[in-house]
Amino acid sequence: MAPETSDERLMLAFQAGDARAFETLMRKHRAPVFNFILRFVGHRARAEDVLQETWLKVVRSAREYEPKARFTTWLYTIARNLCVDSTRKESYRQTSSLEAPVAGADGEEGRPLGEGLPDSGASPERGAHNARLRPLLERALAGLPEEQREVFVLREYSGIPFKEIAEVTGVSENTVKSRMRYALEGLRRRLGELGVDGDLSEDGRTVAG
Repeated sequence: MAPETSDERLMLAFQAGDARAFETLMRKHRAPVFNFILRFVGHRARAEDVLQETWLKVVRSAREYEPKARFTTWLYTIARNLCVDSTRKESYRQTSSLEAPVAGADGEEGRPLGEGLPDSGASPERGAHNARLRPLLERALAGLPEEQREVFVLREYSGIPFKEIAEVTGVSENTVKSRMRYALEGLRRRLGELGVDGDLSEDGRTVAG
């Protein structure tokens, strides 16, 4: 496949029987989709299961795919729905067992969120600052309400435009932008409580204070 082939054309090629097209799509989107799933469900093992279910769903639903919207909208909608199902099942299991460990926003239990914000070619000093900040940012992010966290992750970790996030989450674009503002405010407040000498810019990164 040519590098410039669009996701939509790749999906149509897979629909027509080209397995290489599916491999290209999976290589391209596996990491950002996993980052989204991991931060939604909060547990690496569950995230890996949901990721596998997502790609299986893509394969099984290939015949139904129509390029009416962007491929990423379709893909992240599948992933999000599976995340919601997984979270509900896990919540039911935890409330059904008195021995089930429940991690709080600051807990480490089942929350090995190793990946941080993508690198952006920053200076060594900024890179070191971001490396120190990542664990704190992850803790702050885990404490956000689910609807704010998913918007932040889709926007900042997966690079999905607000209009597309609205389609994925089933709310208006204005609501998405509002949730993003609340997410940024919540992260700023929580990072301040954690002693971070800095602030979040409008793109979700940090600036030294």
